[in-house]
Amino acid sequence: MNTTAHDRVAPRTIEALATLLEQWIGLDVHTLGSAAIARALRVRMEACGETNEATFLARLTRDTEQQERLIDEVVVPESWFFRDPQVFEFLQRFVTTFATATERPPIRILCVPCSAGQEPYSVAMALFEAGLSAPQFTIDAADVSRTALALATAATYSANSFRGADLAFRTRWFQTRGAAAELAPAVRAQVTFFWGNLLDESFSADREPYDLVFCRNLLIYLTTDARLRVEQAIDRLLKPEGLLVLGAAEPPILKGAWIPAASDSVFTLRRGSRSQEGFAAGQVAGRPYRTASPARGVSSTAIPAAPAASGVLPQSSNKAIEAGPSTVADLLLEAGNLANAGRRVEALALCQRHQLEVGPDSRVFFLMGMLHHSAGDLELAEACLHKTLYLDPNHDEALLSLAIVAAERGDSCMAENYRQSAARVLARKGSS
Repeated sequence: MNTTAHDRVAPRTIEALATLLEQWIGLDVHTLGSAAIARALRVRMEACGETNEATFLARLTRDTEQQERLIDEVVVPESWFFRDPQVFEFLQRFVTTFATATERPPIRILCVPCSAGQEPYSVAMALFEAGLSAPQFTIDAADVSRTALALATAATYSANSFRGADLAFRTRWFQTRGAAAELAPAVRAQVTFFWGNLLDESFSADREPYDLVFCRNLLIYLTTDARLRVEQAIDRLLKPEGLLVLGAAEPPILKGAWIPAASDSVFTLRRGSRSQEGFAAGQVAGRPYRTASPARGVSSTAIPAAPAASGVLPQSSNKAIEAGPSTVADLLLEAGNLANAGRRVEALALCQRHQLEVGPDSRVFFLMGMLHHSAGDLELAEACLHKTLYLDPNHDEALLSLAIVAAERGDSCMAENYRQSAARVLARKGSS
């Protein structure tokens, strides 16, 4: 009978390896599951021609190259261009506040982790399409995986990196190379890639602060202690009015004073106390949005026309609740307006009415779950997240959110089950 990699690795070896990975990159191995850790170990042992687990573990403690190669096997490489489009729509509006400013230093942006480059390159494309020229922004991108960084530098991608309904950007920014797509040099030139570990004190100690830090879908994989250290690093890396962009399930994880940065961007945060949550819609870090004309130096032949910007965010109102949004995208925007203005009950009512009138949608149930979780109502959060999975069994963020909820309720066994389910979903997505 065939045995799995998990069966062939001694439990004590997995436990020892889990301790090392926690020390190196802050990984909570329960988020990936023991089988994934065992598989990564076997791959590296076979590559080195090593058959003794204890001998290989001893080598890992002193061989930096082998440590990095093991990390390459462990990290989750799942990413694609313009993942969560609303994030990049918000980014485009945010940068218009700077586009017309004279003698302003370039906007500094950090993406960490950056995986194979899809996110930082998406940021660059979004900023070009918002009308900024190359000298007006810089993007640094870091990751602990040297394999991922090599792929990012090559900037040639398979169909798996292009998902979603709107793929017009692929025509504008990529050249077809057989079955792959090669990114335009103008976009590649905007991003500086480097190896870096956010848990190392030196990472944040020697860097100039950034206007924006993208740190999406990292915290959910870390131990509690590592999350705190990452949050402290981000706090040092951000300018006083800088913005932090997280993954959908991550804002409740933060322990510091963070509040939503704008009414339609639930997962974009800025520093502030909870009493400041009722800031006016249409502002970012205290600045009103301005509609920007194409920035100076942008060639209309080299850079596609920027999408039209209204300069005004939708205002939430009781009348809007009565009328009801016409699409799920409109609903998510309006519910975000309400929730971030401190009107969470109204946001939930809007979601519930939409579900009754239009029909169930996994995205709406996930938002409701996040709203209940942020209010501390774990039972209702759990119910909404289960409904998310009923409609979309491959919703990895819902699974990881359920793991967080289960851990908060003290059910470590159930939390482990959810984490392993999420790991399996991510593995399937990564191989598709």
